[in-house]
Amino acid sequence: MLFNRLHAFRGALLADALAMPVHWYYDRIALKRDYGRVDRFLAPRNPHPDSILHRSKYVPLNPKADILHAQGRFWGQHGVHYHQQLHAGENTLNFQLARALYQQVRSSGCYDPSAWLRLYIDCMRLPNWHRDTYVEEYHRAFFTNLARGQKPEDCGIADIHIGGLVPVSALFAGLDAGGEALVSIVRTHVALTHDAPEVLEAAVSMTRILLAVEAGIGLREAIFTNASGWAGERKFTQWSKEADEVVIGQRLSPACYIKDAFTASLYLSWKYAEDFSAGVIANTHCGGDNCHRGAVVGALLGLVNPLPEAWMAGLKAVI
Repeated sequence: MLFNRLHAFRGALLADALAMPVHWYYDRIALKRDYGRVDRFLAPRNPHPDSILHRSKYVPLNPKADILHAQGRFWGQHGVHYHQQLHAGENTLNFQLARALYQQVRSSGCYDPSAWLRLYIDCMRLPNWHRDTYVEEYHRAFFTNLARGQKPEDCGIADIHIGGLVPVSALFAGLDAGGEALVSIVRTHVALTHDAPEVLEAAVSMTRILLAVEAGIGLREAIFTNASGWAGERKFTQWSKEADEVVIGQRLSPACYIKDAFTASLYLSWKYAEDFSAGVIANTHCGGDNCHRGAVVGALLGLVNPLPEAWMAGLKAVI
């Protein structure tokens, strides 16, 4: 079977766009009340019952650190949806950046961390480049460090969130590199913003899973072989007897921290290995950081399954 690397990245984009309106819903009763069954692209709406923007704050040290632009006025308010100004089928900020990364490496034919940092800085500083209200902690820390005069390559932090895995499928799809060469590129890139051992280990494991599947190894076997520290067949088989909301809610946190979030993503990829739509819908309904879990679930399932044509048609920015 021949695999198209681009399908992995497109799968991640689809998973993010599907989860976007219910991103960071921890109250699943509220999720179902507000949106019902999320099996199509929907627009977000206010109020968001689990929003923490009322207690979030970012004050740029100088104009060069202003990455909120017009969205800054919504910070500190109650009930504001993190992605309130996105349309149905649009991608959240980290995936928009991953698309820019894909286009850059595809156009140049190689990965250059300095070139990426210049593009990243330019995009984030450009008003209206994105319309996302929320920007994650690692962006805020990066631009605060940059405003303090640190070199771009030194502005990252030891961020331990699963959002650090969003660029993995973009690099996998955009580059022709394989084996340890690709693993090294992924590790270098992720470390620019998420220089934490757990995130780097997860990024390497995800890359090796994608490469193993491309080489002809089944997805489930590839997960257990290349992410043994995160996934176990006996454990996953036992969990599969329970509802997804129990596994990702009681056994594993639905939050963004890599320790549970990556295991949760691998579990859903294992359970729904033969059904892309079912897997990303399940991920969406588990709430929490479902957008960034979707970077893993969508990529792994997208590489081995057909992508729904209706969803591809509804994705606002197709690559």
